[in-house]
Order: sequence, then C-alpha cells, then structure tokens
Amino acid sequence: MISVGIDISKEKSTVCMLRPYGEIVEAPFDVEHNEQALNALVEHIKSFDEDVKVVLEATGGYHQVVVTKLLESEIFTVVVNPYIMKRYCAASLRKAKTDKIDSIRIANYGIDHWFSMTAYCPPDEIYAELKLLGRQYDQYVRLKINCKIQLANLLDGVMPGIKKILTGTVPASSTKDKLCDFVEKYWHFDNIKKMSESKFVADYQKWAKKKGYRYSESQAIAIYQLSQNNIPTLKSSTPSTKMLVLQAVKSLRDVELTLSLIISQMQEIASTLPEYSVVREMKGVGEVLSVRLIAEIGDIRRFHNGSALVAFAGIDAPPYESGKFVGTKRNISKRGSATLRKIGYEIMHSLKSTKPTEDSAVYDFIVKKELEGKPKRVAKIAGVNKFLRIYYARVMEVYC
Repeated sequence: MISVGIDISKEKSTVCMLRPYGEIVEAPFDVEHNEQALNALVEHIKSFDEDVKVVLEATGGYHQVVVTKLLESEIFTVVVNPYIMKRYCAASLRKAKTDKIDSIRIANYGIDHWFSMTAYCPPDEIYAELKLLGRQYDQYVRLKINCKIQLANLLDGVMPGIKKILTGTVPASSTKDKLCDFVEKYWHFDNIKKMSESKFVADYQKWAKKKGYRYSESQAIAIYQLSQNNIPTLKSSTPSTKMLVLQAVKSLRDVELTLSLIISQMQEIASTLPEYSVVREMKGVGEVLSVRLIAEIGDIRRFHNGSALVAFAGIDAPPYESGKFVGTKRNISKRGSATLRKIGYEIMHSLKSTKPTEDSAVYDFIVKKELEGKPKRVAKIAGVNKFLRIYYARVMEVYC
C-alpha cells in the first residue's frame, strides 16, 4: 500500500509517496498546477501495482483543481479537515514547517489512518453553486457594512445629524434608500444654506415627488433648521469633498445591487430543489434566509442524523467526564460552520420578533429556556439546535 501525501499551495503542490514504516517510494517533489504536470502525476500514481490512496488537506479553493483531476482519473482521494491535520502534526516535538515536511506528514497520516479514511465525494453542482453564491453574499454584506460606515463618517463632516432625520423612513423591503438619494441631491449643508426656508421646502417637495417618497413638510423644515444650526467640518469649497461623498453613495448602491442580484440568482436555483417549499414554510425563514440556509447546509442526505447536522453547525456540547466528575455546564464546540450558526441565530431573532402562534415549537422552546433563567443568547442557541433537528426531519421526509 502506498500513501501519497500532497501539500497544496496556490500555484503548485508538493508530493510525497510512502509505504508503511516510513519507506520512501518518492521523495518530496513539486508539481505545477497545469494540465501537463497533473497528467504526469496521475500516470505516475496509476503505474503502481499496489493500493494507492491520495491524501491532502482542504485549502480554500486551491485544492479543487488537484482534487478534480484525481477524481476524473478515478483515484482514491481523501480530503482531510485542516484542523484534524493540524492536531495530527502537533504530535511531533519538532515544529519545523516546510512544504516538503508537510507532504511527508500528510503521507504519514494516510498510513496511520489507512483503514478509516473515506473517499472524498464532491457535492452536487447545484449545491456547490449555491454555496459559492452564499459565501459571496456574506463577503458583500461585509462590504456593505464598510460602505455604510464610510458614508456615515463623511456625513458627519458634511451633514452632521442628517441620519437621525432620514434613517428609517423607508421600509426594509424597499429597494429605495432615501438617505442616499438625499445626499446625492444636496451632498452638503452649504447647498441648503444658500436657499431660503420656503425655497428649500418647495425644492424638497419637488425632489420627493420625483423620487417617489412621501412628502413631509415638517421633515423638510427640520432638515433646513439642522443645516442652519450645525457646522460642517468638511468644506464644500474643497473639490475632494463632493467627489468623496458621491463616490461613497455610489459604492453603497453598487454593493446593494450586487447583493440583490446574488439573492435573485440563489432563489432561482434553490426553487428547483425539492426541499425549497418545505424550508420556506418553516417559521422565521424568509426569502433571503431560506436560500442562505439551504446553500450552507447543502444536501441533507450527507448527514446520518440530526445530531450530525447540529455538530456541523458547531453548536453541539460534547460530554466531559473524568472519574466521578461529570460536567454539566458545557459550552458549544464552535467546531463547524460559523456561517450556519449566524444564519440560525438570525432565524431565531426573526422568530422572537414575529412571535408565531402556529407551528411555534422552536419559539415556545426559546421562551421556555428564557423562563428557566437562561440568558437570551443562550436560549436562542438552544433554539437553533432544536430548529436544525426539525429541519433535518422535515427535509429528509422529502427524499424518503
């Protein structure tokens, strides 16, 4: 038997081949991530007349090209969780780290776990695409937060206090943003100060009608008085000020448009799945959370029971016993998908806000935990645990 350990890098990989007891078949060597080099590696692996297993660890997207090539060639391939590999390598007293040493350690892992390793099974294309879109959605949400912070900082310099008047005037479901539209029109209090109050009120009314917002005279007067009583720290006479403010608005709009497109694409793809209608019917799960939830969990059939799904989310509390001591106050492991934990927490927050009266098993469970004296956050995490078990049961019924 031969264990092939591959240490993955961005543009190349280091390969080492071992037999039991540390016998070196091939000393560590580098392989470029191109068609010719990977084909040569595949031919070399297939040339052995022994059982061969290829072992590598998941490294973001870098390992995908190698895994795809190996699976196409029908080679037994194992993708190891990086944390498991890190713990395995930590058993050594020497802490030296090079690509060659790492490839040897990965090959040794294959020898030590030869009979317990299972072949890597790639997800279905539809789930893989949903997960890619879901992860990109999370990235753009972070960008949106940064853009909002950047715009808020600039507004403190050109229109201090304007957010208190205009924030919250449009429903969250609306695609419009009154604050951004207003800033795009006026961008500095000096532009309002140049007008009389009656002229600004009339101009504001005309702008609101054009943009489709409900006109409020009291709001217009409040904005005018605010412009008269506040002192902007960024001068309107500076050419850079207008450019920075308008670009901040544009950046925020671009990110929001991208988020809208991603969600639309996810909904179009997820609607073709059998479990989509079941997930949409669950309380606390809306149009956005449903597709994000499906994207992060993926194919439910890869979990053998509800506890496995809970463990995948990292909200399981492993037992802790030693001698006569039995731990009762245990924390969640957090060894799993942080994204799924976040989505689950958002669903619990939605449940607490809507307070459903029908199909409210999860909501009632959260309330029960709070009445027992549990902190609200702890109660919601317990609710996520129960929700995922219900999710597993209901979605599995679709495939049974």
